Amino acid sequence: MSFHDTPLVGQHVRLEPLQQHHLPGLKTAIEDGQLHQLMVTTVSDPSKVNEFFTYIQKMLATGSMMTYATIAQSSNQVIGSSRLMNTDWEHQRTEIGGTFIAKSYQRTAINTEAKYLMLTHAFETLQFNRVAFRTDFLNQRSRTAIERLGAKFEGILRNHMVMPDGRIRDTVVYSIIKHEWPGIKAFLEEKLR
Repeated sequence: MSFHDTPLVGQHVRLEPLQQHHLPGLKTAIEDGQLHQLMVTTVSDPSKVNEFFTYIQKMLATGSMMTYATIAQSSNQVIGSSRLMNTDWEHQRTEIGGTFIAKSYQRTAINTEAKYLMLTHAFETLQFNRVAFRTDFLNQRSRTAIERLGAKFEGILRNHMVMPDGRIRDTVVYSIIKHEWPGIKAFLEEKLR
């Protein structure tokens, strides 16, 4: 099995498989809010987007990750990125993560619709049984956003990661499973209306 390289298109946002031509926009999106300097994220430094691209191409080749450029439909501008990652095709599961959105587009319909498109793709096209979300215990904004999607809290992985600044991170795990998707889909569609 493998990921499809088809864009995911909504009213507010378009998710395109990340390509070299998206990198200047990605750099600008990271700089909008200095996202790489936030303590609770691991967003690439804007000066290292080429290294980030090399890494995601390598992961795409393994079949474990698909990274999307998040593009605002209103401006046709790259405003962030998100991924399907830690994918296990045999057990029909994936994770949505590595998400960041330029500060000037946060708290809009962009993130909700992007997650709606990714979840629809994961459950309906790729036929996954489970989609997980993980975030830093200290990242309350991310936790709230995940909970607003309807994902269920599963637990905390204590001392799970060492962050770039050396801090040891506890990771909060959420998920949506296949039988929950129809109800969550209807909820998200109502929210987007």
